[in-house]
Amino acid sequence: MGRDILGSAQTGTGKTASFTLPMIDILDAGRAKARMPRSLILAPTRELAAQVAESFEKFSVNHGLSMALLIGGVSFSDQEAALDKGVDVLIATPGRLLDHFERGKVLLQDVKILVIDEADRMLDMGFIPDVERIVSYLPVMRQTLFFSATLSEEIHKIGKKFVMNPKIIEVAKPASTADTVSQRLIWTKPRQKREVLRDLLRRETLQNAVIFCNRKRDIATLLSSLKRHEFNAAALHGDMTQSARLAALSDFKEGRVTILIASDVAARGLDIPSVSHVFNFDVPSNAEDYVHRIGRTGRAGRTGSAFTLAASEDDKKYLHAIETLIGKSIELDGSSSDEGQEAAKSDGPAEKKTRSQSRKKAMNENSDAPSEDAKPQKKSKYPNEKRPPEWKGNSFRDSDHIPAFLR
Repeated sequence: MGRDILGSAQTGTGKTASFTLPMIDILDAGRAKARMPRSLILAPTRELAAQVAESFEKFSVNHGLSMALLIGGVSFSDQEAALDKGVDVLIATPGRLLDHFERGKVLLQDVKILVIDEADRMLDMGFIPDVERIVSYLPVMRQTLFFSATLSEEIHKIGKKFVMNPKIIEVAKPASTADTVSQRLIWTKPRQKREVLRDLLRRETLQNAVIFCNRKRDIATLLSSLKRHEFNAAALHGDMTQSARLAALSDFKEGRVTILIASDVAARGLDIPSVSHVFNFDVPSNAEDYVHRIGRTGRAGRTGSAFTLAASEDDKKYLHAIETLIGKSIELDGSSSDEGQEAAKSDGPAEKKTRSQSRKKAMNENSDAPSEDAKPQKKSKYPNEKRPPEWKGNSFRDSDHIPAFLR
């Protein structure tokens, strides 16, 4: 119908497909002029923009639509050459798009469809003024699709600047976690976190895993530690060059690297297929970041596991905010240290009761566990837990869990 849309859904439910598929259908009739794109998709980070471009290429394989990707860390001349040919879809980060606009290399008066993706992340990163400036160059008569993982009052307020009489579509309640992801909490000491993490990596049946750290310097320390203990790991954070970031993501997606140690640059929107585990090496200080982090697993109906390591008084405060946001307590894992369990006892009565039940359950489940010397059993440590489908093949290309319409 061409109405503006204000959309929100759980991470991993297919927001990218929800706007690329109809766009392909709409844009199939018509032709682009040089330097005048017919549609514009704005994304907050290079990785998200590249991911949207990748999805668009997959979905439009049987259509003669052209596309350009404008992100930092890539040659201006290559991007300008693509714009000169005329593009149906322009996918860009706000900063690089404004660079091209100021050079006179792109004109925006022919844009019929505008997509603002991950608007809450745009807000967090301070890009909203740039987005407002870009929108001021667009024609008033257009369709605007405004997507956000959460539709808070602030997002609604910002959305009013871009959309007119929008259709509001909320697929899930705000900041909800997917039922397909099992969540567990481990209390330990700060100096023991790396050792506890290594034990977890050895204990769990990993296909692959993303480990999130709050600080970039901790990523480097953890990477060298895991490599020293012969784990196959790589890093991903904002201070890396664009080529290094893309190489790390490619190695992880293709199965050449099984563990990706990342900052929150990888927490929002990145669709890395079939991730079996997420580990929060640090408890995120922003409760919503927790939802986005564990959303890297359990995507598109698959199952996954998320573990969070907590070790300080601040972590207790952050965990309380997370549990309030998601509306449930995170179950305490049986491998928590005694000191950590004592720290957890200092919570309120409701949390105390829940954690006590979790500890008893974990102890009962572990009572019949085989010794470390015994051969690994296929039986899950948590019998009632959904597990990821058994892995087949050596890379993601060999997976038999590709959605039917992509086969």
